[in-house]
Amino acid sequence: MGTDTVRAGSADEAAERRREQRGWYFYDWACSVYSTSVLTVFLGPYLTSVAKNAADADGYVHPLGIPVRAGSFFAYSVSLSVIVAVLVMPLVGAAADRGGRKKPLLAAAAYTGAAATTGMFFLGGDRYLLGGVLLVVANAAQSVGMMLYNSYLPQIAPPEERDAVSSKGWAFGYAAGALVLVANLVLYMGHASFGLSESAAVRVCLASAGLWWGAFTLIPLRRLRDRGSAAEETREPTAPGFRQLAATVRDMRRHPLTLAFLLAYLIYNDGIQTVISQASVYGSEELGLGQSTLIAAVLLVQVLAVAGALALGRIARTHGAKRTILGSLVAWAVILAAGFFLPAGAPVWFFVLASGIGLVLGGSQALSRSLFSHLVPPGKEAEYFSAYEVSDRGMSWLGPLLFGITYQLTGSYRDAIISLVAFFVIGFALLARVPVRQAISDAGNPVPERI
Repeated sequence: MGTDTVRAGSADEAAERRREQRGWYFYDWACSVYSTSVLTVFLGPYLTSVAKNAADADGYVHPLGIPVRAGSFFAYSVSLSVIVAVLVMPLVGAAADRGGRKKPLLAAAAYTGAAATTGMFFLGGDRYLLGGVLLVVANAAQSVGMMLYNSYLPQIAPPEERDAVSSKGWAFGYAAGALVLVANLVLYMGHASFGLSESAAVRVCLASAGLWWGAFTLIPLRRLRDRGSAAEETREPTAPGFRQLAATVRDMRRHPLTLAFLLAYLIYNDGIQTVISQASVYGSEELGLGQSTLIAAVLLVQVLAVAGALALGRIARTHGAKRTILGSLVAWAVILAAGFFLPAGAPVWFFVLASGIGLVLGGSQALSRSLFSHLVPPGKEAEYFSAYEVSDRGMSWLGPLLFGITYQLTGSYRDAIISLVAFFVIGFALLARVPVRQAISDAGNPVPERI
């Protein structure tokens, strides 16, 4: 009878864990539409056009009296949002770990970002400054929310489930991004038949991403559970922004293998983020492809990233997360090499390249997240994931810089795209040297049978 009670308890715990995991997936489903529809497709061109409407005769706007070329306003706003996120994430991460109450902070970040995104509906005429403020708030809030969301992973999934759970989260996000992007494109391309101007259609698309984000965030907030912090009484007071990040990095020095993995991730993820941000420039400027082709390629990447994330998650069950990530880095290098030889004016081959990117994109990111979760000391999940998120978002500048310098020196986008292979080669070499089993053990976590 005692055995039956234990089994019933185990079954109840497993059922509760599955319920919490399903709720966790839905935060990626909620917020990923912001990245896809807002940042990747609509906001950049639209905010630039609004800034140009407000520009003086020389093409400058003057936020806070500072002369800024209208065409650069969007890029500067994104950069400012990264700085804000880097300041806020370590602060929030340490507070979440110290108090053991992540859910109220996740709710605050999510609804701040969703409200700012919904407010983009009002970006008509020459309200470029409002657009810049809303972008900074939404982008920083998304970074903080994703940091808290990621930090739940070690708590809701035991080691043997973590690769699969992380992969499903990414798949949910890409599926939502594809679904909403299809609806947005139908509205945008057929705006006249809906009785809307092109500008109004874009503003509806932007606001719909915020409404989607806010509505579906209710599911994880209902299902995720807060857990008390075991180290609540021994933690030091939270320090401001950069000081807290520095304190986290100093703590990581007691776990050098965790830090070694984070360095490898910083390098190869910089390459991934640069490919994502510069692929459309390569397609339009070097290959001469039209906007409709580029948008269709973005949609294709979103759809195939779902399958890729799930497939690589399954491969990791057999071969381990580290080997699967290493294999994906080889695939990234091969894809970039193939991109160097793409013929101009041939959209079919560009779609083939986009298919390859989609298949490795979600899996390489999902497995990196799950592998890092094994390397985090218990009780410091949010704090360590704040450093992870900073490396994800706050350090993704070296790749675009190398891309730009290579183009400036050679005048060729083909040379610029092939230069990014270096990030995957270096990242591969650094990751291959990390003894992950020892790293997991040193962090004080159980070592999975296959990792």
